[in-house]
Amino acid sequence: MTLKIHNTLTRRLEDFQPLEPGHVRMYVCGMTIYDLCHIGHARMMMAFDVIQRWLKVSGYRVTYVRNITDIDDKIIKRAVERGITLRALTNEMTAAMHEDIGALGIEPPSLEPRATEYVPQMLSLIETLQQKGLAYQAENGDVNYAVRKFAGYGKLSGKSLDDLRAGERVAVDSDKNDPLDFVLWKSAKPDEPAEAQWASAFGAGRPGWHIECSAMSCATLGETFDIHGGGADLQFPHHENEIAQSEGATGKPLARFWVHNGFVRVDNEKMSKSLGNFFTIREVLAKYDPETVRFFILRAHYRSALNYSDVHLDDARGALKRLYTALSLVPASPVARIDWNQPHAQRFRAAMDEDFGTPEAVAVLFELAGEVNRSKDPALAGLLRALGGTLGLLQQDPIGYLQGRGGPQTISPPLVMNDNLFFSPTVTQEDPELLSNRDIDALIEQRAAAKKAKDFAEADRIRKALLEQGIVLKDSPTGTTWERA
Repeated sequence: MTLKIHNTLTRRLEDFQPLEPGHVRMYVCGMTIYDLCHIGHARMMMAFDVIQRWLKVSGYRVTYVRNITDIDDKIIKRAVERGITLRALTNEMTAAMHEDIGALGIEPPSLEPRATEYVPQMLSLIETLQQKGLAYQAENGDVNYAVRKFAGYGKLSGKSLDDLRAGERVAVDSDKNDPLDFVLWKSAKPDEPAEAQWASAFGAGRPGWHIECSAMSCATLGETFDIHGGGADLQFPHHENEIAQSEGATGKPLARFWVHNGFVRVDNEKMSKSLGNFFTIREVLAKYDPETVRFFILRAHYRSALNYSDVHLDDARGALKRLYTALSLVPASPVARIDWNQPHAQRFRAAMDEDFGTPEAVAVLFELAGEVNRSKDPALAGLLRALGGTLGLLQQDPIGYLQGRGGPQTISPPLVMNDNLFFSPTVTQEDPELLSNRDIDALIEQRAAAKKAKDFAEADRIRKALLEQGIVLKDSPTGTTWERA
């Protein structure tokens, strides 16, 4: 079977082969790190987590680079408002991001470059563009990219220059030669902190956003690499501008495959901080366990829109529990290596090889769980657990998962600021646990004794009392098990 990936650049599915046999080089645009990550950010990082996992399962060595933007207008504004250094803010928020996405089982990338560590490479790239006539310094000191001088502009987004001109805003920066031009180097402003300024041949200033990724991707992966990814909102203008910068400077294709994940939507609108309709990862993990959130995201294809609601998360939690229930009833045999010729494994692989089709792959997990329930075969249970593991699922102890709260997480959030109000959000345990496992086991023993004494009214009373505490009992010929609702 051949892995096929949808390439945004060509707008079609294409057979994937890396430039270097056996080695995939992938760059993904990461976070501008001035605040807590929301569930839309988690969706992006989850998409590429699954992609890099599947590439490894497919036998490739993967160099996965996901950057951090730690110099930006929003970062400067937030740091000034809080009265702290840019570095203090970005270190704090980077640590928070790592904690949040780590809870969701998102593996760290091979490299996580920070923009401020690559300013010399950015300046070198800008100088090359200026020498080639693709960049110019405006009267205000900014260095801009001359969009009309790059013949391939618009090939990723499908936007023509005429369409872009027709849709431009009324207010245009008069220091640009053309309204479509974008900034590569921002000249220093008197009210900006000194740490936001670098000396350069163009004068003191700082890099524009787009040039950062061109420089970091080239420095870490080379002038041409296999996969460039990010959210669909980055396709234009960010990724279009990256192509113009990188290919304008090197004359070589930046990436062979461009991969974009879909939006998270709330009430049919894209989730975003600008709209104010976002939920931070911490807020979601205050109500749902991390694996439920991961499962919820993976049930949708990475390129499709993901509709966020408690109803959908509740449904995901119930569905995930069905998979764990199958594993709780049949001890899973260890699987050293998946047999991809096994029919279920074959269908799972076919789904994942078709542009990382997680919805179809998850459907195979449910088929397999049904077979486990019918056959009680430990080998099939082992396969279910192993296939789930390729997606970062089903690796917990089944009984422990079913008897766990399946809900809130305690994450200590940093001090953040929203608008002009400083606050320290708290994530608290929802519905504090009333009964310990030991208490539950003791009540189950009391119920068993009541049933043995034919005191069925008492047995029913205990069952009902446990149910009121969210404890569901399951009787079988081998005894009684329980799980939390």
